[in-house]
Amino acid sequence: MSTRTKVAVVVAAPLVLAAAGLVHPLSLTTPTAPMWAHLHVALLPVFPLLALGFVVPLWQRPGRGVAGVAVVVAWLAAFTYACFYTGLDAVAGIAAGTAWRDAPPGVDRESIVGPLYRMGDALGAFGVRAFLLAVVATCVALYPRAGIRVLPGGLVLLVAGWSFLDSHVFRPRGVLTLLGIAVGFALLTALTAERRRAPAAATPYGSRTPRRDRRRRAVRSLRWRA
Repeated sequence: MSTRTKVAVVVAAPLVLAAAGLVHPLSLTTPTAPMWAHLHVALLPVFPLLALGFVVPLWQRPGRGVAGVAVVVAWLAAFTYACFYTGLDAVAGIAAGTAWRDAPPGVDRESIVGPLYRMGDALGAFGVRAFLLAVVATCVALYPRAGIRVLPGGLVLLVAGWSFLDSHVFRPRGVLTLLGIAVGFALLTALTAERRRAPAAATPYGSRTPRRDRRRRAVRSLRWRA
């Protein structure tokens, strides 16, 4: 997989979520309840795909030592994020929107969705903390290969991840947060690009260069004359 393809894969989910944030209702009300529920149904498979930002740049068999352990920690933390943040989407998004929309007239809707919000917030907060752990572990895993070049992407992801704790996808901060996550993923994934070496020119003597071949022939000629 080329580096451009890898970058495209890791930025796809945060960019889709940022676009969704532009149309996400700012509050749950009777007119916005259908949109609230339907949008979160559509986003249900998208939120866990943010975990690809930690899987793709570390797509290799974990080695030994600190870097290998960091790869495993990053993958486990990414899996934890995917599980728990999807729970936020299901509870505070789909369930709350549906409960508000279908509540009988005269019922205090706030008392119905309040517990759903609290449960969703708890699930989301745990998921984002796992996301932040995955950021740190990914930077540790990439450090032997990239050195301090992991800092720009890592710092962008840490700042964006901290904002993600309470911004969700709500505009404008949630949209900017997800754009920051896309940038951070792109920066870290770009570090995995492999430098391609030009193949050695083919010669009658194998992989040696023409200049080296001429030198060897000259030495042989001098020895023959001697």
